[in-house]
Amino acid sequence: MTRAAVLSGLGTALPPRLVTNDELSLRLNTSDEWIRSRTGIGQRYWTDRMATSDLAVDAGRRALKAADTDLVDLVVLATTTPDHPCPATAPDVAARLGLGPVAAFDVAAVCSGFVYGLATAAAHVEARLAERALVIGAETFSTILDPGDRSTSIIFGDGAGAVILRAGHDDEPGALLESDLGSDGSLKELIRIPGGGSRQRTTSADSDLASGHLTMDGRAVFRHAVMRMAESARTLLARTGWGPASVDCFVAHQANVRILHAVADQLGIDRDRTVVDLDRVGNTSAASIPLALSRAAETGRLMPGHRVLLSAFGAGATWGSIALTWPDITAD
Repeated sequence: MTRAAVLSGLGTALPPRLVTNDELSLRLNTSDEWIRSRTGIGQRYWTDRMATSDLAVDAGRRALKAADTDLVDLVVLATTTPDHPCPATAPDVAARLGLGPVAAFDVAAVCSGFVYGLATAAAHVEARLAERALVIGAETFSTILDPGDRSTSIIFGDGAGAVILRAGHDDEPGALLESDLGSDGSLKELIRIPGGGSRQRTTSADSDLASGHLTMDGRAVFRHAVMRMAESARTLLARTGWGPASVDCFVAHQANVRILHAVADQLGIDRDRTVVDLDRVGNTSAASIPLALSRAAETGRLMPGHRVLLSAFGAGATWGSIALTWPDITAD
């Protein structure tokens, strides 16, 4: 047996404000039918006053409860929308959860953030740098959207999902078996927020407020997302020795239902084994995979021992995949 990180708890959180397609249609040149036909999204949740850390703490507390523990050695928070540019949000989340002076840091890989965070935390556990880790994906994308931009406002939602990893063995249900990560910085223009960093600083005197809003080249993102997720997932299937037909549940980043189906088709995985959660929460970036895992567990799509393949693509560009077997846990 080989030491491995084992998933032992799962928790999620959504803000209270539900935003339907019909509501967005009142101020944007769109309709419920148009949004659903192009994205598969029916609604999303946006925060009014809650910060990213608030959602992260809620999801983290639920994951700790589900794992029946209040102790971790490491907190990894994947987010594109930290509470502040400085300091990182993870230490505040750890403190508010009462976890003590544990190692805590943010991961900025956008929609690939949860996969990056999960692989990073698992490596800490495998290297005996931690016995138990809390990995959270939390986003408040509504705070960086241009409310008049139909191409982004209809897509993104806010939310958080968290998991607990504990030290165990690779033959246990819940063990993270393999991971694959990649990036291509030449694609940095595909999805970005132009202002606010050292390259294009934002000051109170700035009149171009749009520089602080998310921009995205949707068609190019679609093409690269399908290609990179399929390549990464194939790499992982080869490493694990799993054939497409042996994957019980394919849980990819919830960007667009057409992307999900296109990747599944390229991999030869039946669409009915591909989890779709964006219809109820939209694209929640780093939170999308744990939210989708929670829905799959709640609805019985995920059963103990199931072979699960995770895959994501995000700004940067970044991408990654993880293979694991599903444990006997209940999402909280």
